[in-house]
Amino acid sequence: MSAPTPTPTPTPTLERPTAPGYRAGRTLPLRVEAVRQLKRRRTLVMGAIMALLPVILVIAFAVAGGSPGSRNGSVTLMDTATASAANFAATCLFVSAGFLLVIPVALFFGDTVASEASWSSLRYLLAAPVPRARLLWSKLAVALGMSAAAMVLLPLVGLVIGTVAYGWGPLEIPTGGELPAGTAAQRLLVVVAFIFVSQLVTAGLAFWLSTKTDAPLGAVGGAVGLTIVGNVLDAVTALGDWRDFLPAHWQFAWADALQAQPEWAGMIQGASISVTYALVLFALAFRGFARKDVVS
Repeated sequence: MSAPTPTPTPTPTLERPTAPGYRAGRTLPLRVEAVRQLKRRRTLVMGAIMALLPVILVIAFAVAGGSPGSRNGSVTLMDTATASAANFAATCLFVSAGFLLVIPVALFFGDTVASEASWSSLRYLLAAPVPRARLLWSKLAVALGMSAAAMVLLPLVGLVIGTVAYGWGPLEIPTGGELPAGTAAQRLLVVVAFIFVSQLVTAGLAFWLSTKTDAPLGAVGGAVGLTIVGNVLDAVTALGDWRDFLPAHWQFAWADALQAQPEWAGMIQGASISVTYALVLFALAFRGFARKDVVS
């Protein structure tokens, strides 16, 4: 009879030791990250800029005298900027949505990871240990909240300053008609929500670049630069229907919400395109950061 075949001894698996009570989901709480970001100088500066813009506009209108008007002859919100607080708040969004609101979004998202790398604190956070995905989720959530706060702050201060300067009243539609003050406030909430969603493309670009570089200004500047490129391409009418796939093409679709009979088709299409681009960019950021060498 042949000897029985010996049973192979299983190879012991090595598990990473963890401290008693360690829970990955409890590392880097949102409250801690939010407080860290709120105390930073760039956050205070951006908040001051958002709050001061309505004041600057009121002073500019007072110095110019009369109705602000538009330069190219087209009827815009600028023609009714001083009609009421609602008109003034809408004008604040109109003059800032194209570029000014891009800056805080690019700053809050582009600076969040790259700044940790530039300070050499990123490796210590991961060694704490904070899981990489957890670190990104915490920073992403805080950046989203701070960007939303900046966009809400601008029209909110605009309503307050506009009420003092021009009084509370209905929103006069530039093409004719008006919206009651209560309805106008609701529509402005929709406008702010759409602008926030449309800026998610810039957020995704900045966040992805922030995981690729150790230079915060590179991530912020890259996101702003690519956003400007999108605006330039949208101005090239020779592209025809291809412009419909550019997020910049729909950045002022929110104006359709400030009509007596609002049109939602443009806002829905613009929001869909922005969310699609943003999800791809956020996914690339998580995928790349999971493999990134943070000690080199």
